[in-house]
Amino acid sequence: VQLQASGGGLAQTGGSLRVSCAASGRTFGRSVIGWFRQALGKEREFVAAISWSGANTYYKDSVKGRFTISRDNAKNSVYLQMNSLKPEDTAVYYCAAGVAVTGNDVFLQGGLYPYWGQGTQVTVSS
Repeated sequence: VQLQASGGGLAQTGGSLRVSCAASGRTFGRSVIGWFRQALGKEREFVAAISWSGANTYYKDSVKGRFTISRDNAKNSVYLQMNSLKPEDTAVYYCAAGVAVTGNDVFLQGGLYPYWGQGTQVTVSS
């Protein structure tokens, strides 16, 4: 699976952005997709994940209620809608794909994702 993230940019506090992850490869439809982010000088952290069926999602506590992950397997794409953005959301956002065993699998650990996209910068101004 090859991944390419896009859609980052600059937003004001309280604003919205949507980042997208376009995938190629026949196994996309059976892949768990996760979003991670890495702020300058900080370690990479988990943000959200979605099962290949789309039925199961999981979020970092600090983004619950603000971010929504979704996927369109027909378009080989996953999206992260980010609302009510805060300056602490500023980071490079990466999408990653992991091999699912069941349609409800979601992974939180980055080590369970062997495939990574190149990242897209999200900057939230205060």
